[in-house]
Amino acid sequence: MTFRNECPRQIFSSWRFRQIVSMNASLGDGIRSILIIQTKYIGDVVLTSALVRNLRLSYPQASVTMLCAPGLKQFIVAQGIADVAVGFESRGRGRTLRKRLSDYRGVISDLRRKFDLSIDLTDSKTSRMMHRLIGAPLRVGFDPPEHPMKFWEIQLANVLAATFGQGGAHYLYRNLSPLHALGLDCQDPTPRLQPTRAAQEECARILAENALAKKSYVAVHAGARFEGRCWPPQHFAAVIDEVYAKTGLRSLLVGGPDEGLAAQRILEAAASPVASAVGKASLEVLTALLAEASIFLGNESGPMHIAASVRTPAVGLYGLTSPEQWGPFGVPNRTLQPPMPCPCIAPGVCKENNAGRVYCVQRLQVADVAAATLDLIGTEVQKSAHSGISAA
Repeated sequence: MTFRNECPRQIFSSWRFRQIVSMNASLGDGIRSILIIQTKYIGDVVLTSALVRNLRLSYPQASVTMLCAPGLKQFIVAQGIADVAVGFESRGRGRTLRKRLSDYRGVISDLRRKFDLSIDLTDSKTSRMMHRLIGAPLRVGFDPPEHPMKFWEIQLANVLAATFGQGGAHYLYRNLSPLHALGLDCQDPTPRLQPTRAAQEECARILAENALAKKSYVAVHAGARFEGRCWPPQHFAAVIDEVYAKTGLRSLLVGGPDEGLAAQRILEAAASPVASAVGKASLEVLTALLAEASIFLGNESGPMHIAASVRTPAVGLYGLTSPEQWGPFGVPNRTLQPPMPCPCIAPGVCKENNAGRVYCVQRLQVADVAAATLDLIGTEVQKSAHSGISAA
């Protein structure tokens, strides 16, 4: 382990270092409660599930609580990512400073001194402060932080994890880095989710309503949290039509209630029969729909990571974000990114070096995306045929 005292710029005496090592070793044998601070987006939570699974293997008696975005609480518990989910809105969202401070104080009061081990994956100024005030004896944080701290800021954790992890360039390894900092083995790095029974039943209803059979459709997600990550709807429609013409596979549009406009534009532009579950499925049901899809096609977003976590091959479309860091993990995939550096197609609109505020993804060509999608479908069909022959 790598440890730090309360004054991170001080040099440890050998006596103090041995004292902390001894304290953490004794606690490690009796970890009964773990807090994960992960208040980011759904994709981050999916990647965090791999950390939690490995923590459970090392600490099988421990309960796991996750501090998360309020809208993800039900999904996190339903998927078994954590035993308890506590909602916390880390962004302003129109709240006054007094209201935000009151909310912070309430969460800290509820969680204070209830955990043997806490891990801060959010790695923000707010999360670092809350991490310290919650007061677990073992506090894992990143050193250095992902984004440089100001000269007056300090890392208030006492167990330090490598910022970008070990094992590969993918962002997943950052979320797994606390295992190494704690002296634990990573037994399986791949995020794996499993649809719940209730979600499978609702999924079956949606598929029947749209005359779709399992493994006979392409799940298409045309939305993303940021507009700059969205490939144009008419381009998706063109690929959907080509896939249908050459394979007979229909497409099912998926997404949240706020992604209805993109879905409507695809439905209007597509010549082939397209079904839509946009705004009609919870995250749990979305997980089931993605598990039953033949492949996934979509922008770099949370649903892409959910698709990979349920073993569905994926085609991911990228702009400034690197597929090496944020690609579909653990499944056959095709990722497309326009050549970089990008000749700007939206001067005055793009925010340089901000992956959510640039429009590079719109430079991807329909022909290239269609070719990648058809290639992945063909590969999976051949694999299935080969498996059938082998089984026979």
